[in-house]
Amino acid sequence: MTMPDLPDSLAPLFVPLRIKGLTLKNRIMSTSHAPGYASAGRPTERYMAYHEAKAEGGLALTCFGGSSSVSLDSPAAQWRQISVADDGIVPAFRRFAERIHRHDTALMCQLSHLGHRSRYDTEHWLAPVAPSPLKEFVHRSFPRSLDRFDIKRIVEDFGHAARRCREGDIDGVEIISSGAHLIGQFLSPATNQRHDGYGGSLANRMRFGLEVFESIRRHAGNDYVAGLRLSSDEMSPGALDHAQCIEIAAAFAHSGLIDFLTVSTAQNASPLGLARAIPGMWAAPHPYAELAGDLRRAAGIPVFHAGRFLTLEQGAAALEAGQLDMVGMTRAHIADPHLVRKALEGRTQEIRPCVGANYCVERLHLGGVSLCLHNVATGRETALPHIIEAAPRSHRVVIVGAGPAGLEAARVCAERGHRVALFEACETVGGQTLVAARVDWRRSMAEIPRWLESRVRALGVELRLATQATPAEVLALEPDVVIVATGGVPSLGQFEGSQLAVSARDILAEKVPPGRRVLLFDDNGYHQGPSCAEYLLERGAEVEIVTPERSLGVEMSASNYAIHLRHIHAGGGTITPDHRLIRLERTAHGLQAVLRNEYSERECLREIDQVVVEHGSLPDDELFHALAPMASNAGRTDWQAFVELAPQPEPDDPAGFTIFRIGDVLASRDVHAAMFDAMRLSLAIGIDRAPRTTP
Repeated sequence: MTMPDLPDSLAPLFVPLRIKGLTLKNRIMSTSHAPGYASAGRPTERYMAYHEAKAEGGLALTCFGGSSSVSLDSPAAQWRQISVADDGIVPAFRRFAERIHRHDTALMCQLSHLGHRSRYDTEHWLAPVAPSPLKEFVHRSFPRSLDRFDIKRIVEDFGHAARRCREGDIDGVEIISSGAHLIGQFLSPATNQRHDGYGGSLANRMRFGLEVFESIRRHAGNDYVAGLRLSSDEMSPGALDHAQCIEIAAAFAHSGLIDFLTVSTAQNASPLGLARAIPGMWAAPHPYAELAGDLRRAAGIPVFHAGRFLTLEQGAAALEAGQLDMVGMTRAHIADPHLVRKALEGRTQEIRPCVGANYCVERLHLGGVSLCLHNVATGRETALPHIIEAAPRSHRVVIVGAGPAGLEAARVCAERGHRVALFEACETVGGQTLVAARVDWRRSMAEIPRWLESRVRALGVELRLATQATPAEVLALEPDVVIVATGGVPSLGQFEGSQLAVSARDILAEKVPPGRRVLLFDDNGYHQGPSCAEYLLERGAEVEIVTPERSLGVEMSASNYAIHLRHIHAGGGTITPDHRLIRLERTAHGLQAVLRNEYSERECLREIDQVVVEHGSLPDDELFHALAPMASNAGRTDWQAFVELAPQPEPDDPAGFTIFRIGDVLASRDVHAAMFDAMRLSLAIGIDRAPRTTP
């Protein structure tokens, strides 16, 4: 790896750190999390490739296995996590460790017992356990209270799990208490109402966690690296405050049983708690670093800390301030696993930024796997490259539309060595990401097109802004391939009188001024409707949000919908679920909306000044249909080849051009889907085509 002269501001990041027998080559790490890539409790090829990409990218430590289970009554299957509850995990760990170590990167595993942060109706169907039989809000579990023999069993399970990690060549373990896991449930007075030696005083509430580390030392050895993940403040009524967390940090450190602290903040026991624990674009960068510094001073041992560190400069400043010893840049590495290597090679302008959309968190919590909103290769390392190589043959590629889909297609095609021209009707690139960025706390969405534009310009793409592409202008460039990424136009859905409504997009884009009394009908379920509601409320409108769903924001997880709801309720907005807009009429006093309950089918009326509708988009495909009859492939896409990253079949006239659609010009979807379209299509351009098949 080339080592240019690094700026002095980054120098603190590249001082090695030694913890017992483990030397970390720099101060940059990815903290433990669960991406959902495990299968049957084991790390898959996808799981290992995901972490190996970060190791190739130059960080010192990558931690895996968020909430890896140590006991049968802590189900690993719930979030497709890893189980360390039996010796069968050891060979898989050895394979995993060998892959990471070849890059001079350390590998640690997080161990946990979920306690009441689980459900009974999964995996082994065992009742959740907890210090006290109190209902857990997020997973809706009613746990049983742990007996003394259960406590002893779980303490031993932690010790044996740590032993398995050591036997599997894992460099260390992190035991999680923060985020309302079992050790944290014992520590917090909000969840521990015991009257025995494990409840009451703080010393008693710490007893279980200390016994866990005593077990780890018995089974894995005093020379094995082990640390505690602890909250700096649970930020919840009746839970641990900052002063108590400092006291706990000092007690565990002074016990001599732990080698480091990983400091997080807040807890995941409520939707707002989850949003605070994983601060997204609504929060300032690294909002909890000062709290971590307080624990570091009290404990006197190395502190790892993550929490919205967006740049290496921010991490270096926190190191200089004495707030931490290792900078966790977990979501930043999801956005760009090669960010350290790029900095060391003097290519900081190529680092893809984390915008804080929390798409990675959202996907997992909605039952999918963790993915980055705008780096579609992350989590798909077995199929998609982070480093794009030149294609065997260069082509002339013309792309129309410079939203995320068109920009990503232009970037990938240019990286592949193609000659690329990109048309955009507006004066700026970005498409609907710029509309999304009109809401104040979501303004960093504009970073996606900003980075893409910087890359396509650096790669020599011919960018034609403020140019409405016509068929003649496209054909004049003599393209081999035309990619249409013209997006969609707002849809108002299907109801009587829809011509009297306006779209949420037009409100956010300031094409239509807000009314005074507004009914916003959200039949989408994602950010657009709540974002528009916030925008209207900030401008003094009275807003009622109506949705046919049983709640607002069904396509979002708590890390995002909690922030929308906080702003909507604070602004005085009202939410009416389970109702559909079926008719809109003009009256002498404004507009009358007829709503129908989805279950009782009763109708009700609303007298308002304006109706705003969020119903996704319809394809803006006029240019595509004008060019398709002239194309060699007549506009056909071989979807089997597309998903296999294979070239499209040989067209009828190889001397002509082929044309394809990507993004919302196909159907209303999200940024990730649009950019995934672009990557899959663009990678296959310029390689030998498959034989032609008749559709």
